[in-house]
Amino acid sequence: MRFMVFMKATPESEAGVMPSEQVIADMMKYNEELVKAGVLLDGEGLHPSSKGARVKFSGGRPTVVDGPFTETKELVAGYWVLQVKSKEEAIEWVKRCPSGPDEEFEIEIRPVFEAEDFGQELTPELREKEQRLREQEKHLREQGVGQQ
Repeated sequence: MRFMVFMKATPESEAGVMPSEQVIADMMKYNEELVKAGVLLDGEGLHPSSKGARVKFSGGRPTVVDGPFTETKELVAGYWVLQVKSKEEAIEWVKRCPSGPDEEFEIEIRPVFEAEDFGQELTPELREKEQRLREQEKHLREQGVGQQ
């Protein structure tokens, strides 16, 4: 099972305050543990919402709203994608995330939809198309296409 793990934003992360050298070292050690265990598929930190945008759709029309966004507790500051056997295993990994005695933050864990979760609505033709798209995306990522 794959799980998307969201590191929620804090007032500091939204203000663009970079973590200390010790926090970065601790997080690197944690990420190394995830890699060595073979459970980390992807993970990155995100810039503050002031550098982002939202696209809202209403009545079939998109509206763009530039950041920053006010509800810090609802924002994401980073993420991991984990491949584990169960939600309980994902929780156990997240509980090992480094945190100092004076830190306060929240991490959200959510399962990623798999093809079988869609049932009959994902027809054999759509499954085949989805698989081709995943293979193309993987190939492009390996080639570095679209990366700057």
